[in-house]
Amino acid sequence: MTATIQSIYRYPVKGLSPEPLARADLKAGGYFPGDRLFAVENGPSGFDPAAPQHEPKIKFLMLMRNERLATLRTRYDDASGMLTIEHEGRQVLRADLATKDGRLAVEAFFRRFMPAELRGPPKVLAAPDGYRFTDSRRGFVSILNLASIAALETAIGAPVDPLRFRANLYVNGWPAWYEFDLVNREIAVGPAVHLKGVKRIERCAATNVDPVTGIRDMTIPHTLMRTWGHPDCGIYAEVMAGGEIATGDSITP
Repeated sequence: MTATIQSIYRYPVKGLSPEPLARADLKAGGYFPGDRLFAVENGPSGFDPAAPQHEPKIKFLMLMRNERLATLRTRYDDASGMLTIEHEGRQVLRADLATKDGRLAVEAFFRRFMPAELRGPPKVLAAPDGYRFTDSRRGFVSILNLASIAALETAIGAPVDPLRFRANLYVNGWPAWYEFDLVNREIAVGPAVHLKGVKRIERCAATNVDPVTGIRDMTIPHTLMRTWGHPDCGIYAEVMAGGEIATGDSITP
């Protein structure tokens, strides 16, 4: 059943703003490009960049616990390494994450911005080669079926912004929950890319947070469980064959 990619997003800093992409170049066995390159440690986490291991998201600033992050608008420039942070319509910081001074400036900002939510000194962590600050140990491309979001809207009785789910690929054209049938199946994307569904994505309280206002105004995992008997929405996939993908590309099992 053929669908199309409506939109593509990356999240350079874990917990901070989504960034729309017109296209992305996927590598076989690799992470989604530019995704979860950085995280802000919420007090000492034990993360060792010399021997990186997957860490639970609770160790970092993230929307499940720190909904105020959604009131920030951030942009990361790959070429310069600059992170720009805006709050309430004005730029509050521009810092180079490739430098110690730039990372210290970001850490100082979060100490001022959310002191009551810090368990210790915030620290900007950069992902070493071959590692990303993803929520999942496997399946580094996340896919959201927009028909499933429409079904959720019906259950809730209110609009649901798909960006609550912080996916990479937002897909139109499948029936609701069809994505679950793609676990352990290959998926062709555009002219060259092949993905393989790895597992369903279990949703947490981060989806309850409005991605624009930062208000915790829904109970999405509870609604999923009450209505369908599971807390899942979307799937993780791994890249089997790489290449470029773009909005408007077909996506076909």
